[in-house]
Amino acid sequence: MSCQDSVHYSTNFTYSKDARGILGLILLYASPSRRSIKGATINGVTYEGVAEFIYLGMLISNDNSVQNEIQQHILAGNRTYFAVSLFRKRLLSRTTKIRLYKTLIRLIVVYGVETWTMTKKEEQALLIFERKIFRRIYGPKYEDGEWKSRLNQELEELSKEKNIVKWIKWQRISWLGHLERMEEDGMPKKIFTQELEGTRRRGRPRKGWREEAEKDLQVQGVRRWRDLVIDKEKWTGIVRQAKDHSGL
Repeated sequence: MSCQDSVHYSTNFTYSKDARGILGLILLYASPSRRSIKGATINGVTYEGVAEFIYLGMLISNDNSVQNEIQQHILAGNRTYFAVSLFRKRLLSRTTKIRLYKTLIRLIVVYGVETWTMTKKEEQALLIFERKIFRRIYGPKYEDGEWKSRLNQELEELSKEKNIVKWIKWQRISWLGHLERMEEDGMPKKIFTQELEGTRRRGRPRKGWREEAEKDLQVQGVRRWRDLVIDKEKWTGIVRQAKDHSGL
């Protein structure tokens, strides 16, 4: 084997692997509409091409969308809620049930959220899921002679916690700092700083992960974040501010 072997997929992909067997770089040249799901042969072994697969609990798709992954996480959260009988026990207080939700169900739903780039539609799907859980825990309220469902703002005030979307955003800011401080030869840092080649489809480009994280920092009033991220204590303070910022 030479110092660097190049393996070519049958259509759109090329990647290189050095002598240590470490994946170096993946380049996607074709537009999403032209992407093939054909297999690849590497060192005599043929790997089946698929549109999506699960890796370490994360759903990886060929269109780089997190919509299906978010739906999978929401379904997992719903299954967990109905599987845990404690949520239906009247002996447990609402405060205890909210703690159970935050330490059990929410952590299942937000697994890997540091890497998500969400649209407004996807954010709304997460908020609807969380509010449904809260409404089951708190139940309806009796007002003006009739039972009424609790309003969204009331649910957030009762839970005494920032909603799930805000939680995701401050986790993303925390991960941004970790990436920026990472050694240059680390694989996550290489992926973070790599410029993709090729052409994109026509129309408005989809916002990238870093753009979303930087937008959240701008909402906080943070400028020149790369100068601040070097100081880990200062960055930790920025992350804490993000947790309570009303604009996120």
